[in-house]
Amino acid sequence: MSRYSLGIDYGTSSCRSVLVDLENGDEVAEAVYLYQSGEAGIIVSATDANVARQDPRDYVEGLRLTVSGALSAAATAIEGFLPSEVVSVGFATTGSTPLPVDESGEPLAFNPEFTDRPAAYAWLWKDHTAHAEARAITEAARLLRPEMIDACGGTYSAEWFWAKIWHCLATDPEVFAAAASWVELCDFVAGVITGTSRPDVLKRSVTAAGHKALYSDRWGGLPDTEFLAGLAPELAELRGRLYDRAYPTTDIAGYVTPAWAELTGLEVGIPVAVGHFDAHAAGVAGGVRTGTFVKVMGTSTCDVTVIDETESGVPPIIPGMCGMVSDSMVPGKLSIEAGQSAVGDIFNWFADKLAGRSDISAALSELGILAEALQPGEHGLLALDWFNGNRSVLVDQRLSGTIIGMTLHTEQHHVLKALVEATAFGARRIIQSIEDAGAPLDRIVAAGGLPSHAPWMIQTYADILGREVLTARTTQGSALGAAIVSAVAAGEFASIEAAQDVLVHFSDLEYRPDPAKVEVYDRLYEEFVSVHDAFAANGPLGQVMKTLLDVRDSTLAATA
Repeated sequence: MSRYSLGIDYGTSSCRSVLVDLENGDEVAEAVYLYQSGEAGIIVSATDANVARQDPRDYVEGLRLTVSGALSAAATAIEGFLPSEVVSVGFATTGSTPLPVDESGEPLAFNPEFTDRPAAYAWLWKDHTAHAEARAITEAARLLRPEMIDACGGTYSAEWFWAKIWHCLATDPEVFAAAASWVELCDFVAGVITGTSRPDVLKRSVTAAGHKALYSDRWGGLPDTEFLAGLAPELAELRGRLYDRAYPTTDIAGYVTPAWAELTGLEVGIPVAVGHFDAHAAGVAGGVRTGTFVKVMGTSTCDVTVIDETESGVPPIIPGMCGMVSDSMVPGKLSIEAGQSAVGDIFNWFADKLAGRSDISAALSELGILAEALQPGEHGLLALDWFNGNRSVLVDQRLSGTIIGMTLHTEQHHVLKALVEATAFGARRIIQSIEDAGAPLDRIVAAGGLPSHAPWMIQTYADILGREVLTARTTQGSALGAAIVSAVAAGEFASIEAAQDVLVHFSDLEYRPDPAKVEVYDRLYEEFVSVHDAFAANGPLGQVMKTLLDVRDSTLAATA
């Protein structure tokens, strides 16, 4: 009998279910659901550009429609297909995307009392309203719990769990008080389909807990109550209503319930893996191993790799990383996460606002022909990729994008090439930080949907990185990775590595650096680092971007 695994990927604007053949890794059927709430699935604010929330109803409806849709597509495409051939289910979601829930695990947003309260909805990864709280957590941890802040690169982010919850307390204490607990999206959806949503039953992902919530077995799990009480007494009280233990994604979270079997067409009792983050799952689908650096390129970019556990059990300190967590991607390895808060978002912005094209693919291909022909430095521009803040290595959401060198001769394709180069320079800065910490990288893999849009873009990356870049065959890395990990959890493979050997494949396209272009880009990279460091918080221009944002925010508030 054939065996299939179902990977379900919750992205920023949609969710997708992909059915994977466990014989060869082929993606044999899929279905997509576009979130219906807000703007392209995101609830925003006219007075605060940092707000990004989502309606959990989209998560539940997307689960029902994409799973049933993928099974229907499989029945059409595969002769004799049976739902009983699906042997595992896995989730990969955005993160940190926490949501407040009641004692049964139901989102507060489902309660009519909180329908018009944005704080009761899911706080999407790109919500940056908690930048002040993140800064306060960083300062307190550096003083009182340096081991905790060292483990997440020295700086806590506004994109992460504790900062968002604390900001909820500050801005809507009624929602905070009504929440029996808070759960990450990756845990929430696994709980829904397995009937284990109650906060005291729900299995929490070590990926989410370790990379975003300061969790580690080394200090007893989540941050201790004394530390949290120093931030706010209410956070210390909340700790007891969260969780004491987090689980690897190769553990089983539960089994498909009869109710969800009826809603989707799945068989009752199929094992469901503990939830995963999208970038980490895509890292698995990109063949992550020791020495392999996987760039998961989409709306944002998440960069992941794994290193061997240290003999002392204490991970190395790598500034600006989003955590170094045991068992997060590959059991027995330390996972390192970094990334850039905007990549595909930048190109969408360019296509819509500057190029007048609603289709990013058209902009990247049509203008890309002209951009590709430009020699390094020919356009005279240098850009910073901070259009949605800096995730790594500065971890500062109050930074913004910059383009230097524009003249009356600057054209659209010049700007496009400079923006692509900016994202590649940012990637090089991250790689440099990891290697400077003693973790050499010998293979670079570009994964996600973005590499398929514009091969010339990946060639630019190879020239700027000065390294060969491989591309993953799949364009659905998060869903494929979730399917791979859940198959391991279900016992279909002995390990992640064994599953990767069968299910992970690379495209025939390999991008090798052009030595002449590398030489010029090396020179330009030095200038990028100079500008990068000048606008950092401790740089000579460190307050310029923040002052601009402060003036903008106060003006918006005054005119609301």
